[in-house]
Amino acid sequence: MEPGTQVWCHQTGGDDPWILSEVVSRTPAALSLKFLSGDDAGKVIERPLVSESSLNEDGTKMEMGEKKYEGVELANPPLSEAELREGMDNDMISLPHLHEPAILHAVSERYFRGEIYTWTGPVLIAVNPFQRLPLYTKEILESYRHEGLLRSQNLLDANKLLGPHVYSVADRSYRQMMSEQRKSQSILISGESGAGKTETTKIVMLYLTTLGSNDGGSATEGGEKLSIMERVLQSNPILEAFGNAKTLRNDNSSRFGKFIELGFNRAGILQGAKVQTYLLEKVRLGFHASGERNYHIFYQLLRGANEEQHHKYCFHDGITGGLELANFFHYTGQGGAPQLREFTDEDGLKYTLKSMRSMGWSEEKIDNVLSIIAGILHLGQVKFESKMSEGGQEIAQLAEEKTVADAAKLLGVDLQKLITALTVRIMVTRGEEIRIDLTPDKAADARDALSKTIYGAMFLWVVKEVNNSIKWENDKDIRSSAGVLDIFGFESFAVNSFEQLCINFTNEALQQQFNKFIFKLEQEEYERESINWAFISFPDNQDCLDTIQARPKGILPMLDDECKLGQRGSDKNWAKRLNETYLPEKNQTISDNSRFSATAIQKAKGIFCIRHFAGNVQYTAETGFLEKNRDEIPLTAKSLFEEDSSDLIKEIYDVQLEQSEEGSDKGPSKSKTVSQQFKAQLQSLIEMIETTDPHYIRCLKPNDAAKPKLLTRKRLTEQLRYGGVLEAVRVARMGYPVRLDHAGFFKRYRMLLPSVPEEKLTWSMEDEEPQKLCVKFLDILLEEGAKPVVYENADGTITRANSIRMAQRQPEPMDFPKTDVQLGKTKVFMRKGPHDLLESHRVFHQNASSTLIQSWMKGMQQRRRYLIMGDAALTVERWYRGCMGRAR
Repeated sequence: MEPGTQVWCHQTGGDDPWILSEVVSRTPAALSLKFLSGDDAGKVIERPLVSESSLNEDGTKMEMGEKKYEGVELANPPLSEAELREGMDNDMISLPHLHEPAILHAVSERYFRGEIYTWTGPVLIAVNPFQRLPLYTKEILESYRHEGLLRSQNLLDANKLLGPHVYSVADRSYRQMMSEQRKSQSILISGESGAGKTETTKIVMLYLTTLGSNDGGSATEGGEKLSIMERVLQSNPILEAFGNAKTLRNDNSSRFGKFIELGFNRAGILQGAKVQTYLLEKVRLGFHASGERNYHIFYQLLRGANEEQHHKYCFHDGITGGLELANFFHYTGQGGAPQLREFTDEDGLKYTLKSMRSMGWSEEKIDNVLSIIAGILHLGQVKFESKMSEGGQEIAQLAEEKTVADAAKLLGVDLQKLITALTVRIMVTRGEEIRIDLTPDKAADARDALSKTIYGAMFLWVVKEVNNSIKWENDKDIRSSAGVLDIFGFESFAVNSFEQLCINFTNEALQQQFNKFIFKLEQEEYERESINWAFISFPDNQDCLDTIQARPKGILPMLDDECKLGQRGSDKNWAKRLNETYLPEKNQTISDNSRFSATAIQKAKGIFCIRHFAGNVQYTAETGFLEKNRDEIPLTAKSLFEEDSSDLIKEIYDVQLEQSEEGSDKGPSKSKTVSQQFKAQLQSLIEMIETTDPHYIRCLKPNDAAKPKLLTRKRLTEQLRYGGVLEAVRVARMGYPVRLDHAGFFKRYRMLLPSVPEEKLTWSMEDEEPQKLCVKFLDILLEEGAKPVVYENADGTITRANSIRMAQRQPEPMDFPKTDVQLGKTKVFMRKGPHDLLESHRVFHQNASSTLIQSWMKGMQQRRRYLIMGDAALTVERWYRGCMGRAR
């Protein structure tokens, strides 16, 4: 890093984590930098040299001979307007320097140009623009469809490729599915809430169903014909109504994960689809924060119901005291029941009902579903008063029975059994049933637990009904499939609980699979280029997965064991057992595998940390881990659902039991904990992905205000890390991080040998074979680099250029193992050490050349000025003499 080199300097504070800077000077121990941008532009700071025994920021070891300065990375040279028009920054993997600030800068620049999609090798980065852009018209869809068709027939002109787009990913998956191997595909879409996952999923499904559509249809109740494509697309509004909610970050946030598998026949025609869901956020039903909402379906019903439905569902405006219904009901009014920005709840109900009818649901079934939704709302209105039992204990009694009666009627359950479920807890000990009257607080908890149980079962039933409407009829007709995974992104909040642990566990497992995929691609590229890759190790995070899931000492298995203790189990005891298992030594704060940690203060508060691929996350044990993991249906609720209930409630309850219980040939079925259900689902998902060709889309949120043309670089950096993009780059660049094509390599570094004559090494690549020329150049470069530097000519004279070079700071000798630069068939692969040496020599020669040019220009200017002044003086003299002569 010679003076004048532009670099990125890492800053821990402020909104911009990386500041563009220029090297002012370099000493053996430190680097002086001057900020070129930001509020501190012009400020000069120093960054110390990092020892070779240190680790890089990503945890990898530094290469031998590599000089690394703390928080400093080389900047890529800016692209010209012509290069930008040619799309030279469409794929960041082609950048000479690929690291966190390089990706951040490239994505930011493209975002402000309205280019929200960027490739990073096989991964598509999609930045949410928070505005409608003309990127999804029929004309654009057809252009990508046409390009995909030409590519599949090897007729595509490599110089006329379309830019990165979500359509590109969808088209590649379809064309690969239709190739000779007919291998199934999967598209994995991830990102945090508000990053655009749901919309991206819709766009992908629209493209895939468009490519696989035909004129076939299915009759609906109204006699209309709907194609399979239309039915599949119409399933989205139903899933969104029951599974999406407004959060502080996103108006239409999916509060569950889903995998949608589209089945195609041998001709590539769509035959149907299946939906698998993961981890619905049931805790939202009982509580949501200010500014947030419960699930959309509640607000759609309250605001979109007509007069007849108001009467049918007991929505009497007179009882609200002037409040809007959505603000009156406890389950919908906690966050202020805000309106959505993109669409109204009235329109939302119309769209949801239209989709239900498109699925073939009868009016009776739709009415029964909405009745249960209304029943849950009324159940949330049930209040309890305190009274004293005969034994002198405080117990709960209903404040008034009408609300409970309305809830029971709408839910389709027995009134007395519902009252019992709300006010009594039944325990079975040694075959004997014990009834325990609940206090008012415990009764309110039982009310919310019952509501969550009903809604959770309702959601599973809705998914099952959707699958019944859109699934293919015969498995033999399905030749291959394309799956779309819309999964929750990595989460780290001020307080993290059971949901965050499950979500981050999912992302950890998907990151492991992602790393394997990227590493496999790297191996394939090395093999294509005939490069030795045996020395490269795979970055494995299996130890983190084992810390979470491995039996018997994994975090989740130990949570399951604590749940088996019944009333004796507690969050506090579980946290204590974790610390005893992973931190057995006195004053030990980090586990032997470095994945689990807790300080003395954290242990006292029941807090522990897990080091995930995206960073450390702090989990608070005493936030209901055991209760959320058990998610048991109380005995009173079982009696409520099984006896004297409507057919729909029984059907919904059966779907819940089907998922939460595992059968056994040797005995009765056992209830599975949430973590056990989740691990089984995740294992099935990973196994399925590994049998497919995966494609990746990482959605990013540019700002938390949901405003267009606004980008917070710090937030974007966090998401690049949490989304595994930086991890993928690290994997991709573990062996030879710098890659240039032969022409680029030769043109960039031929200037390092100015004294080598044209006869020995040409300056032009015309009529030359690029690979052989680069091999020749590298041999001469290492040969010349091994010689001592001599600036004098044979006759003892020194040229002007060499005298300038002598006056400059001398770069380190060009001495590195030849194996550190590998020449492939089309590219040159370099390790970081040799690349830094080549760059320092290039800067050295550029400085010398620019100084020489400057001296010529300055000399020319001075000579021109001298001649002009001399000519002017002669002119003045002639004029003066003429005047004097005429005066005489």
